[in-house]
Amino acid sequence: MTISNVLKCVLLCVFLFEFSFAVKRHQFSIREATIQDLQHAFKQNKLTSRELVEFYLREIQKHNPVLHGVIEVNPDAIKDAVKADQERKAKAPLSRFPLHGIPVLLKDNIATKDKLNTTAGSYALLGSEVPRDAGVVTRLRNAGVIILGKASLSEWSYYRSSSAPSGWSARGGQGVNPYLPGSSTCGSSSGSAISVAANMVAVSLGTETSGSIICPSSANSVVGIKPTVGLTSRAGVVPISPRQDTVGPICRTVSDAVYVLDAIVGFDRNDATATKKASKYIPHGGYTQFLNPDGLRGKRLGITNYIAFGFPGFNYSQAFSSSFKTLRQRGALLVKIQKIPEYDNITRLLVYGEGIALAAEFKIALNAYLKHLVTSPVRSLSEVIAFNNKFSELENTHKYGQDRFLEAEKTNGIGKSEKEALLGLKAASHFGFEKLMKKYKLDALVTPMAEVALVLGVGGYPAINVPAGYEESGVPYGICFGGLKGSEPKLIEIAYGFERATMIRKPPKL
Repeated sequence: MTISNVLKCVLLCVFLFEFSFAVKRHQFSIREATIQDLQHAFKQNKLTSRELVEFYLREIQKHNPVLHGVIEVNPDAIKDAVKADQERKAKAPLSRFPLHGIPVLLKDNIATKDKLNTTAGSYALLGSEVPRDAGVVTRLRNAGVIILGKASLSEWSYYRSSSAPSGWSARGGQGVNPYLPGSSTCGSSSGSAISVAANMVAVSLGTETSGSIICPSSANSVVGIKPTVGLTSRAGVVPISPRQDTVGPICRTVSDAVYVLDAIVGFDRNDATATKKASKYIPHGGYTQFLNPDGLRGKRLGITNYIAFGFPGFNYSQAFSSSFKTLRQRGALLVKIQKIPEYDNITRLLVYGEGIALAAEFKIALNAYLKHLVTSPVRSLSEVIAFNNKFSELENTHKYGQDRFLEAEKTNGIGKSEKEALLGLKAASHFGFEKLMKKYKLDALVTPMAEVALVLGVGGYPAINVPAGYEESGVPYGICFGGLKGSEPKLIEIAYGFERATMIRKPPKL
């Protein structure tokens, strides 16, 4: 059933006029509302979770045919919203949680054991059945959220084809930037960012291997948090690389993203090694305690002109001059990094090594994921490739190909060349980013948009993107604060301090 048909069925039971009247009566605007705003409206009886879900369903029905930010909606969303309202009315313990009754869109590579599909945007996985909710979904449900549906993405998290446009998938179509159609949505968590930016939802989850949260957040003027690898479980997520994959929130404000981060971090026995190792980074009392408006004061922030590490070229520096000024005015010390020792060798190891490592890791990880599905039309990467060839028109294989899949299929585990590449990546991270951060005693490295994605992805380091401005054409761009593993508390202080000082984000004109 298509998203349009599902929406029509769901909305048949929605009294639109009554809803509009209720919103006017309560004088509460859902559009651009934060999680705190929504919770306050719930408590003041100005809004119900059902009204909130109905509003988002209307917005999806209105804007998604153009934006393609949502692949499908949850047919049980209204029922789940009514349940949340009942829990709130009964003052159930669950209703006290910050995310209780809040609708969430999940990137379509994050598994849900319900009526929704999990397909990574591909028809090859349509109708497959997952064994259980993804680890992060279990945590969200335990926090009382309402799963609104699945967000579109670059198909297979942009690992099928190097020639396919960012934001495209066979099931979801071509995602459209709500600020300027025709400009990049970036990827692969494009639908998550588009939907949040366009007020089709307030909260979404994305995933990142190399830039897939940071980049769409920047391109769509929203906030994205790329957590330290292992801080959030990847169990139940269609994988690329367990070494680099991470799951994080995409929201309109830093505070909303931090509320979500608090809900999804922690140990998961289905991703035991990584989540146990990273659990040492989770602060006692959670992450919201670091939402400090004065969080920039005293922070040492690195700035460099090196490609992949900073602001290459005059245009970048000019565009972010006001951001630099704000950072200084709010008490941060900008540390100019003039030279990165062994830069050429480090970047060579990063670019060369990541491609070799990801190809082998993807085949291993995807085959394992497909093997554990309860039912599936495909059970291996080779079968996915065959599906794409057989249904070339459906999957646009004749147009975009599947070169990354074909390269991955040629691999045979972690052999000599893969081991050498992995050692090179480890060395590049140690002598590159980590040495830089420690030598200059930095709290964060400041970079434009997703310029630092490769460096952060390979090393499993965290980052936060915050809206920083708009080009003359109206295209948004963000500023990224990246740090060492486990540095989320500092990054939150920095990002929140910058956001409160600038308040740059504005909704798109739809």
